[in-house]
This record gives sequence, C-alpha cells and structure tokens, in this order.
Amino acid sequence: GAAIPAEPVVFSKWTSAIVGPNDNIEIPRHSTKTDWEVELGVVIGKGGRYIPEGEALGHVAGYCVINDVSEREYQLERGGTWDKGKGCDTFGPLGPWLVTADEIADPHQLDLWLEVDGKRYQNGNTRTMIFQIPKIISYLSQFMSLQPGDVISTGTPPGVGLGIKPEPVYLRAGQQIRLGISGLGEQCQRTVDAE
Repeated sequence: GAAIPAEPVVFSKWTSAIVGPNDNIEIPRHSTKTDWEVELGVVIGKGGRYIPEGEALGHVAGYCVINDVSEREYQLERGGTWDKGKGCDTFGPLGPWLVTADEIADPHQLDLWLEVDGKRYQNGNTRTMIFQIPKIISYLSQFMSLQPGDVISTGTPPGVGLGIKPEPVYLRAGQQIRLGISGLGEQCQRTVDAE
C-alpha cells in the first residue's frame, strides 16, 4: 500500500548478515518485528561504473535466492537509514546455488514463494518488479563501482509480515521458513534467539 518510489530505495547488508541457505536466522535481542522477504539476487560478474541500462545484463554473472530478513522497528521506526534493520547478523541467507545468467531465459519471469511453518505468505513473480534488473544495475552504478561478486537484492512480492491484515505477523524463535524461486532452488531456515 506504500507509494511507488520515484527511484530505487538503496540500503546495505553487512557481510555479517550473509549466511548459507539453510543456516539459522537469529532474532535480534529485544526484536519484536523480524520479518521475511523472498527476493531474486543478482550477482555481478563484470564490474563497472556508470553502466548504461542497455549493457547492464552483460555485467550479470548469475542469479540466486535471497531471504532479505528485516527488522521492521529498526528499519522504519528508529530513524536514520534502513541499514540497521536490514543488516543484522544472519539476515541475508543466500543460495543454494549461483545459477549462471545463460541458464535463465528471462529473469523477469520467475516465480517466487515463501512459507512460514507451512503457511504460504508470499507467492509472486519477478514480472511485477517496480524496477527491472537493468535499471537497478545502471542506477546503482551511478553511485558506486560495482565489483565482481557483489550481490544485489531486487525487491520482494506482496505477503511480507508487515503487510498482513488486520494485524502484522512477525517471526519468533522456533519457526521454519521455506522459500524458493523457479529454477534457482530452495532455502529452509530455523529461527533462533540471538545469544
């Protein structure tokens, strides 16, 4: 229900957020609003700066599944940037595979889904992305040099916990998250309390 942004929203996930596709997700201490987001990951293979949209897909090594785990209070209610709600430890499960770009006929026609404890919350397709991959790559390259191995998380379809009506639904310790993208594999995580 939010307004469509005029430009892509940019935030960082720290390297400590990156974990394997089946590793535990840690609910941060005092968190009450940890949320899920199945997303298509774009992995840069050829670096560059000021990349034209028409050349952007030539910079892609491949694609992967990402769970862009987000703490909504930290992200939206505590001021400043979104980074602190997006970059917590374990908040970026990647994989299980890097599928090379030549194996994906159209990255804008991939089904995405996510379940929590067997209940399907997200069921979408990359064709509904607000900004397509060439635009995202070109846009980011105006502000930073993209490097081989960089991973861009592209956005999520409807069904995140924050948007559940009449009351949002958030993660708690002891739950199981399963998510996947057609042709890119599946992930499965357990939620645990951070020590």
